[in-house]
Amino acid sequence: MAIAYVIGSLAVLAFNHEAIPGAFRAIFVSAFTPDAAFGGAVGTASAAAVITAMRTGIARGVYTNEAGLGSSPIVVAAAKTKSCVRQGLISMTSVFFTTIIICTMTGIVVISSGLLETPVGGVLLDGGKLSNAAFNQGLPGNIGMYMVTIGLIFFSFTTIIGWNYYGERCLVYLTGGVQWNRQYKLLYIGCIAAAPFLSLEPIWILADITNALMAFPNLIGILGLSPVVVYETKKFFKELKESR
Repeated sequence: MAIAYVIGSLAVLAFNHEAIPGAFRAIFVSAFTPDAAFGGAVGTASAAAVITAMRTGIARGVYTNEAGLGSSPIVVAAAKTKSCVRQGLISMTSVFFTTIIICTMTGIVVISSGLLETPVGGVLLDGGKLSNAAFNQGLPGNIGMYMVTIGLIFFSFTTIIGWNYYGERCLVYLTGGVQWNRQYKLLYIGCIAAAPFLSLEPIWILADITNALMAFPNLIGILGLSPVVVYETKKFFKELKESR
């Protein structure tokens, strides 16, 4: 799924290769100029620009890779492994691929298309519509449109299944059994059915709030367990070095 999306992104970037340097320049310039503050107060515009860029970037990045939320360890803990450190190192690769590779490619495709600030039908596109239009413009014969649509279906479907598992495991832990699983799944399916009728902005706001509610207690736990993490990591690499 991810490989197909990366190949499609590379194909679009190959068609728009001349716009790639300008896309990278736009990313850094927009992040550290007053324009990024979207009308910040006079005198504090530069600081507001950086803060806005960081807040939005971190919020979207966390939503993508779940780093620091404490959600992905729920499924990682189910893996059969001889070393918790080894499993942790493997899990870290997902953050690299989803954020550094896939998200960066999507961003460059969108920016290099020129549609980020160009109205289509008198309306500035955002979200999935913007990505769809950018990929469709970069590939002939509406191939990009189908590629993004199919990609969204599979990425969304796997995300829905994954988060259902997270919630189910948490419910089992909190209630001490599986007696509420059926009710939980019915509620979960109901939320999925209602979601398409909501606009994108309140969904992002809700995602940011719920992510923060998970991140704060989890980060406190990480700080408390940091000595254990350091000890286990040093022990793992020491044993790995000695085994060679």
